[in-house]
Amino acid sequence: MNLEAASITERTPVAQTEFLTLGGPGSEPLQLQNGECLDPVTVAYQTYGTLSPDRDNAILLFHALSGSQNAAGYNPSVPGVEDLWTEECRIGWWDDFIGPGRALDTERFFVVCANYLGGCYGSTGPSSIEPATGKPYGSRFPRISLCDIVDAQMRLVDSLGIGRLHATIGGSLGGLLALTMSTRYPDRVRIVIPIACSHEVTILQRIHNFEQVYAIESDPCFLGGDYYDGPPPRKGLALARMIAHKTYISLKVMENRARGEVVRREEDLKRYEITHPVESYMLHQGQKFVDRFDANTYIRIMEAWQRADLVADTGAKDIVEVFSQCRDQRFMIFSIDSDVCSYPEEQDSLERILKRSEIPVQHITVHSEKGHDAFLLEPELFTPYLSYTLKEK
Repeated sequence: MNLEAASITERTPVAQTEFLTLGGPGSEPLQLQNGECLDPVTVAYQTYGTLSPDRDNAILLFHALSGSQNAAGYNPSVPGVEDLWTEECRIGWWDDFIGPGRALDTERFFVVCANYLGGCYGSTGPSSIEPATGKPYGSRFPRISLCDIVDAQMRLVDSLGIGRLHATIGGSLGGLLALTMSTRYPDRVRIVIPIACSHEVTILQRIHNFEQVYAIESDPCFLGGDYYDGPPPRKGLALARMIAHKTYISLKVMENRARGEVVRREEDLKRYEITHPVESYMLHQGQKFVDRFDANTYIRIMEAWQRADLVADTGAKDIVEVFSQCRDQRFMIFSIDSDVCSYPEEQDSLERILKRSEIPVQHITVHSEKGHDAFLLEPELFTPYLSYTLKEK
């Protein structure tokens, strides 16, 4: 461990990824929503705190699109994903929210966070080895749905002996997964906390998501998803990240951050000369992302997001009926006033639906200049409300 890592672990406990195998000898394979089976499936996860004797203090936490199971602590490595597990991954993405006395108080709660099915941080995904061929799945990895991701994680919950979760929480796409979990398994969770998300895929999100998929598939190195024997589609994935990144933080924050960027000419730009720090900043965001993420995973999760439909997934006649089965749950919705990825109007709509479904709901609007990513960056704005809600019985 280097000196920097040693100084980090002085204030942050070391975390370790564990693995659950679904399918294989003596275990039921994972049935996907499209009728296919994946067998076997690995789910990479981390836990924090201690499960109570009654197993009634568990919180299932869903990460955002490009997050991982490392929600808190310092995790120096994950077996099998060393090439993607960069320094940016090693500190838990919600490290300031999870721990003794924090919003998710590990002296009271047992927190579980798993890498998505289709992911690239230890759970089975397109870069995993396909048993039948001995090669990465690549283009052969099946299309998955948000329901499939939730089902895999609920199999993990089952393996831990947890019948009903105290809460499920997620931000951004993770918030939509929390809603999927709450409506797909309505008897298995008490408190639902979606942060900066919508209950549906908005037109603007569809456009942004499609642009990102198109950017990746247009890269000559993508090869239909079978690029693992050669150079990955770095340019396409970098462009996808730039398209997304501009919705994650406010323009003011972006401008302030860009002041520290070096203006330089990028070798990929043959004729255009970079003339402003924000251009260099965006290029940097794209380029550092490709070092830690897999393009096929990005596309498969994007496809799952684009196909999300709570009404169709539950067989209900409308969205009010979907949530009517959740009347034994309580909701705490978070909006961020400067969010341009999931606008506050989307959470207003969700609140109205929940009230029509006769579900207890509280709705907090966080005032921040940092945009969508405020839920990752400013624990002081969320912790009082999270702590209060989670302490309720």
